[in-house]
Amino acid sequence: MKATASTLSFHNLTLGYGRHPAVHHITGEVARGELLAIVGPNGAGKSTLLKGIVGELKPLSGRLDLDGLTKRDIAYLPQVFEIDRSFPISVFDCVAMGLWQQIGALRGLDARGRDQVIGALGSVGLIELADRPVGTLSGGQFQRVLFARLLLQDAKLILLDEPFRAVDTKTVADLIHLIERWHREGRTVLAALHDMEQVRAHFPRTLLLAREVVAWGETRAVLTPANLAKSREITEAFDAHAAVCERDEARWSA
Repeated sequence: MKATASTLSFHNLTLGYGRHPAVHHITGEVARGELLAIVGPNGAGKSTLLKGIVGELKPLSGRLDLDGLTKRDIAYLPQVFEIDRSFPISVFDCVAMGLWQQIGALRGLDARGRDQVIGALGSVGLIELADRPVGTLSGGQFQRVLFARLLLQDAKLILLDEPFRAVDTKTVADLIHLIERWHREGRTVLAALHDMEQVRAHFPRTLLLAREVVAWGETRAVLTPANLAKSREITEAFDAHAAVCERDEARWSA
């Protein structure tokens, strides 16, 4: 895939839910082809930022520029608990959904499309499970299915929200290889993660969030004990302030 300009630009960006900000005043850029980890304590705003990039949340203030990218150029994998696995669909058909932008919702797969699906399943080691319902898969197997679907989307920008949560060590290693392959191909990959050793080993750049930017740059310089401690302190302070505000709002509305 030949990459085009795909830098993300944040201009004093604030995102949130209703009237309540979740991440504040983010300013910076993600370069084309960058492999970036987004880390921070629980509640730091990692998922919120990804949802803002993909367009699920509109800015409360500030601006986000995709610099020419459209929704067709973005592949987004939310946290696995947000995905309904009860829908009766096979592994093959679930992966084939990655081609919908190419073939449309109503057209069936031709021979080339079927070969692409089989190839994606082979890349994640699941060819033998092609006919199995997704609801019968283990957590690791299902995450492999989702990565196979991402392979078929052929996206310039890939957003991953905790892609290694509750999966086995072998699956983590295989999925990291796929992420590194995307990076070599010049795609831009952002992944919200919680395992700092994985970040240090595989992600050259890191954004440390605590409702606001604590540090952003080369991973070694970002993931220092001082920065990590600061991120926890800021997040705890924001949470305490939010609890006071909610209590006051409830008191006034009573």
